[in-house]
This record gives sequence, C-alpha cells and structure tokens, in this order.
Amino acid sequence: MKEERKELLGAFEEAGSSGLELKDLVVTILVVAIIFALIVPKIYLSNEIYYKSRNINKLLDDYEILKEEHRLLKQKLEYVQFKNQVLGTIF
Repeated sequence: MKEERKELLGAFEEAGSSGLELKDLVVTILVVAIIFALIVPKIYLSNEIYYKSRNINKLLDDYEILKEEHRLLKQKLEYVQFKNQVLGTIF
C-alpha cells in the first residue's frame, strides 16, 4: 500500500513539473493584451458614433421644429400684412 502511494506521488510530481512555464504565461498575457488593444478602440468608436448620432438627431428635430415655427410666423405675417392692406384701402 505504501509503495503504491509512493509510486502515485512520484507520478504526480513528475506530471506537476511539466506544467505551465513562464514562457506560456508571457505568451498568454501578450495574447490577452493584443485582444484588449484591438477591442477597446472599437468599443470607444462605437460609443462615440452613438453619441454623435444622438446629437445629430436632436439637432435635426430642433431644425424641423424651427422650420415649422418659421412657416407659422410667415403665415401670421402674411395675415397681418393682408389685414393692413384691407384696412388701408377702407380708410
């Protein structure tokens, strides 16, 4: 029984020594850093595009509202001018 344990322990120690080395760790860190360096700019640009498009949509909405206000004010101005012309011809 003790001999079997010693054999298993010996086999385990041999298998454990062939684990990850410093080189593997460095390669893994470099791969993660490269992936991170590629993904972060894409996320940043996507967010910037999203916020810029929100601002553009808000400005377009404001523009449409102002165009409609301009049309209404033009209508009122024409009404007042017409009223003045009609009243001017009566008096």
